[in-house]
Amino acid sequence: MACNELYQYSLALGLMDGVADKGLPISEYLKHGDHGLGTFRFMNGEMIVVDGEAYQMLADGSIKMLEPDGGAIHPFAQITRFKPEISARAAVPSKEELNHIVRGLVPGSKNHHLALRLDGMFKSITVRTAAGQTEPRQPMIEVGKNQVAFSFENVRGTLVGFRQPHYMQGIGIAGDHLHFITEDRQRGGHVLALESDGELEVKAAQMFKMTLELPDGDEEFNEAPLLGNHKDLELVEG
Repeated sequence: MACNELYQYSLALGLMDGVADKGLPISEYLKHGDHGLGTFRFMNGEMIVVDGEAYQMLADGSIKMLEPDGGAIHPFAQITRFKPEISARAAVPSKEELNHIVRGLVPGSKNHHLALRLDGMFKSITVRTAAGQTEPRQPMIEVGKNQVAFSFENVRGTLVGFRQPHYMQGIGIAGDHLHFITEDRQRGGHVLALESDGELEVKAAQMFKMTLELPDGDEEFNEAPLLGNHKDLELVEG
């Protein structure tokens, strides 16, 4: 794909309905870019792709680097070939404030997709990691009850993510969907809260094209109602 075009496999509503048995092989997924996030079969952990390298962040706090031709399967994932259009340094006092900072850096982007990356020293960051389904087709709201949260202080690392507009809720995840990994690639997860004392390097790119691929031959997906509760999705994704 060309730079700054969003590729997405499946729907966030699918995860809400517990559709997580099958998915896109990592070998196919990584063909679409070098900057991404997603989940794994049975929602076992969080994925982050930084500079083309993919990692699985697990509920026990461990992280493993994934082989590009390995056996990882992704029931939901997003990725782009990231080419920053905006780069600035900014103190980020909270996840909520990040929204305002990026909006100031990329005006006129309210109803468009954005790819985001932050690098630097974080005063504190809180992440969570899904522990996975305990039974077939277990909805994500139930999986979320067993998620594990970690808080790190004075840690250097990289935050990767996407901002999707409100009308994408359910298809994707509206708002800032962010994953974090430390510089030593030993800790990370789905970002719930963050704070920086000093300035972080903030990079962003607006995306005007999106490719959505739906599961083919997936019985769970075909039988799912895909109606969803947007408030539940917002609650789970933080």
